[in-house]
Amino acid sequence: MFADAQSDPSLSEDEFDAQEPRLRTALLKAQYRQLERADRSLLIVVAGIDGAGKGAAINLLNEWMDPRHIQTLAFGTPTFDEQEHPPFWRYWNELPAKGKIGIVFGSWYVPLLLEASRKKPRPRRMTAYANAIGRFEAGLAAEGVQIIKLWYHLSARAQAKRTATLLGSAETAWQVTPADRKVQKKYNRICHAGQHIIEHLNPPYAPWTIIPSADEHMRAVCTAQTVLQAMTHRAPTPKAQVFIAPGIARRRSPDRLGQLDYSVKLDKDDYESELGLLQGRLARAVRSDAFKKRSLILAFEGQDAAGKGGAIRRITHALDLRQVDIHPIGAPMHDELMHPYLWRFWRRLPRQGRIAIFDRSWYGRVLVERVEGFASSADWRRAYAEINDFERQQTDHGAIVLKFWLAITPEEQLQRFHERERSPFKNFKITPDDWRNREKWNQYASAANDMLARTDTDHAPWHVIGTNDKRYARVHVLKSIVAALEKTL
Repeated sequence: MFADAQSDPSLSEDEFDAQEPRLRTALLKAQYRQLERADRSLLIVVAGIDGAGKGAAINLLNEWMDPRHIQTLAFGTPTFDEQEHPPFWRYWNELPAKGKIGIVFGSWYVPLLLEASRKKPRPRRMTAYANAIGRFEAGLAAEGVQIIKLWYHLSARAQAKRTATLLGSAETAWQVTPADRKVQKKYNRICHAGQHIIEHLNPPYAPWTIIPSADEHMRAVCTAQTVLQAMTHRAPTPKAQVFIAPGIARRRSPDRLGQLDYSVKLDKDDYESELGLLQGRLARAVRSDAFKKRSLILAFEGQDAAGKGGAIRRITHALDLRQVDIHPIGAPMHDELMHPYLWRFWRRLPRQGRIAIFDRSWYGRVLVERVEGFASSADWRRAYAEINDFERQQTDHGAIVLKFWLAITPEEQLQRFHERERSPFKNFKITPDDWRNREKWNQYASAANDMLARTDTDHAPWHVIGTNDKRYARVHVLKSIVAALEKTL
């Protein structure tokens, strides 16, 4: 795989001078076309042998293009804030908007490369890393992020010579890192690790290109040609099979909403008593030392007027509001539309010791976007697996994820709509969209039942609650949260 690069091919000064003007012009034109279309972003992942001139190649790329529209994303050892979130959180946060270019140093491949280059790699850990990377890249590619991955390579002799040359001058010695000095001792292991990664994580929608790097002219031209190819040719999208969870794709969803008992009630005295006790238990749980190493994510969905706001207020009554963030989720803003669908939710995730409450959530893609036609069939069908993976990453990192579907009957909803219209304190809650959504009751119910069937998991369960009686619903929500917290903590 690396034979050509390890032969250290070179390009003469004259050959380079002949190609440079054409490449620079073509790159700049392609960059401006991409900015104008703004229908995808380009993510360039930089990896390879330390001391191969990766930084120099990217610096030259910035000179040949308009650097105002290129983000260089350098990830080192995770910061304290990054450590308090799942590993992929920091990459999601820095994704470039459509039309832009992101160049990634220290990417999601670093843990896998370190593991693969150990004297005795651990196969299970490597498989886990590889699977996570595969899901991440497939999800980005399906959402309009074009990914190319550049592996900079040269022979051990050439790497040693380049390092010695840089060290020989005070003006360039700063470019040599401790990692560059250590390459010689484990060159063969690094090559083997790189080959393993490229062989196993090289899909057509996120391909690897090996860049010969012993000669600076060859390195620059190969880098420029690869980037130009990516900007002028759209990569294929991942096949649907990548996102389909086995066993659920064709299964008919049970009618969980239709099977609910909407008649259950709680009298006022019992409600006041239980509410206070549950709020006290919730307050103690989230203020405990054990919770400092956890986070709590609550997602609320349901029909209009089902009582999401009232339930959320009873929860926050027990919380220190300095510890909680409440996110009312509406239609995505322009900047959010310029990024992959889950980007805006990754950015709102709580760090350890904190709570995030979502009034509407990432499930909008398989509910309102599905029913109203804002998302294609491919997009919302793919979203089930993407959402399950998104939630699994949170729980694997210590988050407690609970999801509530607050259900109401059409008759009760109609009564509450009329009450809102009559009340000067509530009429702001009723909108034309509420009446329009009501006309699509059966379509929303079908979408909700599909969602519940495909995303009700052990690690992030759905609690489906009939809310014709608001007191019963609020107590049920609090009971579910308290039980999950006390069991986990």
